[in-house]
Amino acid sequence: MAALSMTWSCSPLTSSKFRRVNRYSGMTFASVKSTEGLGNLPKVVLTSPHGSEAELYLFGACVTSWKVDSKDLLFVRPDAVFNGQKPISGGIPHCFPQFGPGPIQQHGFGRNMNWSLVSSENVEEKPVVTVELRDGPYSRAMWDYSFHALYKITLDKKTLSTELIVKNTDNKPFSFTTALHTYFSASVTGASVSGLKGCKTLNKVPDPTNPVEGKEERDVVTFPGFVDCVYLDAPSELQLDNGLGDKISIKNTNWSDAVLWNPHLTMEQSYKDFVCVENAKIGTVQLEPEQSWTAVQHLTVA
Repeated sequence: MAALSMTWSCSPLTSSKFRRVNRYSGMTFASVKSTEGLGNLPKVVLTSPHGSEAELYLFGACVTSWKVDSKDLLFVRPDAVFNGQKPISGGIPHCFPQFGPGPIQQHGFGRNMNWSLVSSENVEEKPVVTVELRDGPYSRAMWDYSFHALYKITLDKKTLSTELIVKNTDNKPFSFTTALHTYFSASVTGASVSGLKGCKTLNKVPDPTNPVEGKEERDVVTFPGFVDCVYLDAPSELQLDNGLGDKISIKNTNWSDAVLWNPHLTMEQSYKDFVCVENAKIGTVQLEPEQSWTAVQHLTVA
């Protein structure tokens, strides 16, 4: 894949120096660089003028790294496979057009397909990358609809923002569910999430196929064991204490629900090192032909 880069004017460069430095002021400029990642998979690296960095694999449009002050706030499981066949286990995988089990494969196919790079730009001194996914033989074999998904990633000093747009390009309506299955680096014994008190819950721990309905009564939700719980009509902002000294704000627009997950001893190799706090749309989104749906997520570390 050809390398891409940005200047403040967004004019293309042929130079191999993707992080550009002003020779007069020593200022570091925003950059986007296309390169090869693990398994020789195409990867895009975003670097902000402040030194924060994010990595996006085109396979699954999976953000696998978000570093602020050289500290990675996302987690990729040690058993993750980068072979372009299995979904990447970690970072921010897509669940689309199905969250969880259902008529098609677990969590759908969005995380199993190669997305295409649409554009890279510099918006108000922030590197921005947009990728897209369209239907093809693989998707149509299990979900026979024409669609167009756009996914935009924006990196700022301490914020990683994503915008997902799904458009129905078919001549018939379709419905879907979706989520961003975000893995955060954490110390599971010290991690907690606040902002969920009062939400209706669907606890999937006793029986994933028959969740137990309830109501969250805790001000601060922890991860004392196996956790797999859906929070319906969750607030637009949650706070994650990752137990490692970081407080992360998880804001969203139009992601109506949230999911907390930690596999505990079923994933003994790594469960102590991460928690999943997922923005989700558990209820189906119904789109008529030419209609679109948009959801935004902002992750900000204090």
